[in-house]
Amino acid sequence: MTQYIGYFALSLNLLSMSIKNVFYLRICALIANLIYIVYGFLLSAPPIYIGCTIAVLLHSYWIYRIIKEEKYDT
Repeated sequence: MTQYIGYFALSLNLLSMSIKNVFYLRICALIANLIYIVYGFLLSAPPIYIGCTIAVLLHSYWIYRIIKEEKYDT
């Protein structure tokens, strides 16, 4: 079961790389990284869940910035 979680996260990560819209790319990558965190804990692999936690924080910051800028443009 653990491998399927990893493959699902990988699939979402690869999908995010094909999305042109930066907002949706970041949302997809954020979800993929959240799943990778679960996967890393299931494997007891700190490099995976630490790295993905940092990625979640970065994606969250940029999603916030995108939303904030769109509110000022309208």
